[in-house]
Amino acid sequence: MDKKPTIAARRPVVVTVEPGTYWWCSCGLSKTQPYCDGAHAGTGFEPRQVDITEKKQVAFCTCKHTGASPFCDGQHNKLPV
Repeated sequence: MDKKPTIAARRPVVVTVEPGTYWWCSCGLSKTQPYCDGAHAGTGFEPRQVDITEKKQVAFCTCKHTGASPFCDGQHNKLPV
């Protein structure tokens, strides 16, 4: 796919997550960042399933250009303005 995702924000969303399944928005269009709300419909993007096994703090990527999806790897600092 050549289409680039929309940059939702240029910083991660840091949250404490409980064990369970989460759906990370990969398109950048969701109004409930960093989670999918179905806004990707018809875009060719699909949400990414994230299975958390223990309560922990994570930094979800919102620039959508991370190489460690769904987690932030600092790529937002390298994106053109």
